[in-house]
Amino acid sequence: MDEERKKRLLLVEDEETLRSTMRMNFELEGYDVTTAVRGSEALERIRGARFDGIVLDVMLPDVDGFTICETIRLEGDRTPVLFLTARTTPADRVRGLRAGDDYLGKPFDLQELLLRVQKLATRSDTGNVATASTKHSFGSNSVDFETYEIVGQRGLKKRLTQREVMLLRLLTERAGEVVSREEILQKVWGYDVFPTTRTIDNFIVSFRKYFEVDPQSPKHFRSIRGVGYTFVD
Repeated sequence: MDEERKKRLLLVEDEETLRSTMRMNFELEGYDVTTAVRGSEALERIRGARFDGIVLDVMLPDVDGFTICETIRLEGDRTPVLFLTARTTPADRVRGLRAGDDYLGKPFDLQELLLRVQKLATRSDTGNVATASTKHSFGSNSVDFETYEIVGQRGLKKRLTQREVMLLRLLTERAGEVVSREEILQKVWGYDVFPTTRTIDNFIVSFRKYFEVDPQSPKHFRSIRGVGYTFVD
């Protein structure tokens, strides 16, 4: 691999021997490798630098790999992700492939891993990286997830905060599904802050003011008592 075109990988694995072995082999293939052990550390790395690919374990201290990937997707980061994990049930694989780009179970064949990572890290060069939708319209409302700007009811034009946009993206991408308050706290607020569920309720109240014809009888942002919220287009 040409030094001037060296690809940058983030390797997230908490088992020391495996992490060292994989790092050595990736570096022998010519990659510039950054490592992380904990989930929160991985999020810091991803938010602080640009990578060509992420090799991500699922069972990590403090934040699991699925949540890491789902969180960065809500933030608009489309870096290709390969899940490398001992969790290989059909449900796990489906969740991983929905959130990320590839999924390989442990134990694995080294050559297969290297080939999968090679394809993963070149996706941005070939234009095959999936892009998140930047806009969403519902009713007479619209939101631009890239600029954070919305057009709401009664001529409202407003720029949302990043947290509002993350919550709005989570709900709209899961339209028709019930999203629990616990999941919202985990993916939108993370583990480094300690909001209460009342904080989410306040955000939903704001969304209803922005987007509902009648905020007291919401059509789009509905409460599911004792569980969370669901969004309806």
